[in-house]
Formats: sequence, structure tokens, C-alpha cells
Amino acid sequence: MKRLLVIKNIFTALLFAFILFLNGCKSASSPGRKKKVAVIVSTLNNPWFVVLAQTAATKAQSLGYETKIFDSQNNTSLEADNFENAIASGYNAILFNPTDADGSVVNVLKAKAAGVPVFCMDREVNSTEAATSQILSDNYSGCVAIGKYFVEQMKKKGNYAEILGLVGDNNTWNRSKGFHSVVDFYPGLKMVAQQSADFDRNKAMEVMESLLQAHPEINAVFCGNDAMASGAYQALVAAGKAGDVKVFGFDGAEDVVNSIKDKKIVATGMQFPKVMAATAATYADEYFKGTRDFPKKMPVAVELVTQANVNDYMGYGKKDNAQK
Repeated sequence: MKRLLVIKNIFTALLFAFILFLNGCKSASSPGRKKKVAVIVSTLNNPWFVVLAQTAATKAQSLGYETKIFDSQNNTSLEADNFENAIASGYNAILFNPTDADGSVVNVLKAKAAGVPVFCMDREVNSTEAATSQILSDNYSGCVAIGKYFVEQMKKKGNYAEILGLVGDNNTWNRSKGFHSVVDFYPGLKMVAQQSADFDRNKAMEVMESLLQAHPEINAVFCGNDAMASGAYQALVAAGKAGDVKVFGFDGAEDVVNSIKDKKIVATGMQFPKVMAATAATYADEYFKGTRDFPKKMPVAVELVTQANVNDYMGYGKKDNAQK
């Protein structure tokens, strides 16, 4: 009797374990369990990044995934919290716009250790082993084109200032280096000031106000993004110098495209945030389906927008909807 009871208990335990196994298989293969994609962006205090984040989320949703946008507010500590929350909440992939090329690496590596692929959008991290792929604007080449146009518009002479973005972001320096790779060959063009405004419109307005006081002889200003270009132009209007100082931006933001049409701002570099965001979401979808061979860096071309061709463009892209 005792032996039969032991056999019965063993059989019951095995049956229970088998049922748990079947339930686990059913749960894992259940079509009702959507994978989740987190979209972590540096800031939503800039329309350009809003477009990037919303496009990434919308594309991921169209591919069948649950999504949530996390705003890091240009704060690496908050970015770390966003990563921890995404990982703990069971997100299966992260579409990521970093706050800092060096400081963000540890967050990407944390996700990688948890088995969560990370696809960087627009901004990069300084590691070839952290992110699954990085989809980036060709900032350097884009600003080479702006530099050439700048030289042409300035007729190879004059005083200018440069307003930089975030000093910890590689985009800031790639843009600056591309611009100077052209402009520095013309001794008649003199940079009288170079100052950061953190890619922020209000900060750029304050920086431009200070620059005008210290260097009233400025003839032009090159800004590392369009938000700063708008801020600089606003300061010039307030100082009564909007017609005397040429403003150049970079991004392809809607308000700057319109300002170029109105002959207020001279030119910008059109990035394609919708292309980068959609590509990142598509890569995540391909990863879920088994693909593991992704380019470590995927460059996206930047196009020069001037008064001559501005009617071909709209905010954040081309009118022909070439970017999908």
C-alpha cells in the first residue's frame, strides 16, 4: 500500500509538471501576447525629437507591438531610470535617442546584458559593441554642404559666431567639424565667438544676445540645430539686426523651413527623423523574427535646404514623401 502511494504521488507530480509545461508553451506562443517596444528619447522639449519619438512609436505599433515613449529630459540620470523601468517592465526592444555619447553607453550595455536589443536613432553612443545598430544622420557631410554655402553667401569674408549644441553629443562636434573643414580655409572669414546653447532655443536666444553685445560686428551665425537658429534669429529681431546677420541652422524643423521661405533664415541641413525612426522600428521587428546581422552604423544623408530649393521640402522631410 505504501509503495502504491509513493508511485501515485510521483505520477501526480509528473502530471502536474507536464501541465505546467504545456501551459508555458501555450503562453509563450499565444498570439495575444504582444511584444513591447520602448522608445527612449533625449528630450520632448524640441519638436524635432517629438517627431522622432512619435514616428518610432507609430511604426512599431503598425508592426504589431505595444509601445511607450520615455522622455529623458536631456538628463543621463533620468535616462538610466528609463532604461531600468523599460527592462523591469518587460520591454523586448528599445529604440533609443541618447543624451550623451559616452554617458549613455552603460545604459545600452545594461539592456544588452538583459537580452534587450537597442537601436540608436540620430545620436550615437561611443561603443561598437553596445547597441545592436545605430541609425545616424551623416552630420559631417551635411555640414560640409552648409559650410560651402556659407562661404558663398558670405562672399568669403566677414565675422561670424558659432552656437554649439550639447558638448557631450557627438552630433555637436561632427557638425562643427564638417562646417570648419570648409570655412577654415578662407582667412577672410573670422570666427569671433564659439559658445554652447545645448540645442535649446531659449538658451540660444540668450547666447545670441550676449554675443551681439560683445561682438556687434558679427555678420553671420552658424547654429548646430534649428531650435538654436530660431532662438538666435529671435534675438536678432529684438536687437534690430535681423537684416544684418545671416543665420544658418541644421535639422530641417518646420519653423525654420518656413523661415527660409520667408527669407529670414538663410539655410539649414535637412535631416530625416522619420526615416531614422522607421528604420529603427523595422530593425526591431526583424530582430524579433530572427535577424541578427545589422549594420553597426547606418548613415542617413542630410540635404542642404536654401531659398532656391525650399519649396521641395516641408518640416522634417521632402514633399514627395520619399521617406516612409
